[in-house]
Amino acid sequence: MNFSEIFQTLNQASAFDLYRLRAAIDRVLDEPHWLQAIQSRLRVGQTVQFFDERANKLRRCQVLEMRRKELVVLDMDDAVRWVLSYAAINLDGADVQIREQKPQGLGRNEVALGDVVGFVGRDQQQCIGKIIRLNDKTVTLQCHQSQWRVAYRFLHRVVDVGGVVHEVTELGATRVPGIPG
Repeated sequence: MNFSEIFQTLNQASAFDLYRLRAAIDRVLDEPHWLQAIQSRLRVGQTVQFFDERANKLRRCQVLEMRRKELVVLDMDDAVRWVLSYAAINLDGADVQIREQKPQGLGRNEVALGDVVGFVGRDQQQCIGKIIRLNDKTVTLQCHQSQWRVAYRFLHRVVDVGGVVHEVTELGATRVPGIPG
């Protein structure tokens, strides 16, 4: 499952949309076939791993008791008893590290001479300039009185509306005050 894409979508959702999604996920996880699929693979005394959402990591535990919708486990590291949802058990050894993909910048075919683009310089300052040359791996930008050669992967789009430059942070358009849309 590509969590980067999911997080990108979730970041665009409203709080109400996220609440509705959480309610739908909870309903699905409570369906008997999900519970039975997990229960059938567990036994009292078995050592398994569960995902601790507060610590954002896996913990080793021993199954102490299996209830209808949840189970009681003993944390092997600190001897604390937990009452967990069956869905928290990591039976298949899934990787729990969520690695968000970093922005990839722009590609060679996504820019043209005269485009206004930006990049973050080594000094962490935003630089904005016009493309004056396209090279195989870099572009040459005219930024105020100086020229910069910048790799495509460091570029991001900017929009020049009426002489005022606005960064575009999303894939869609950004609404600019005073411009209908």
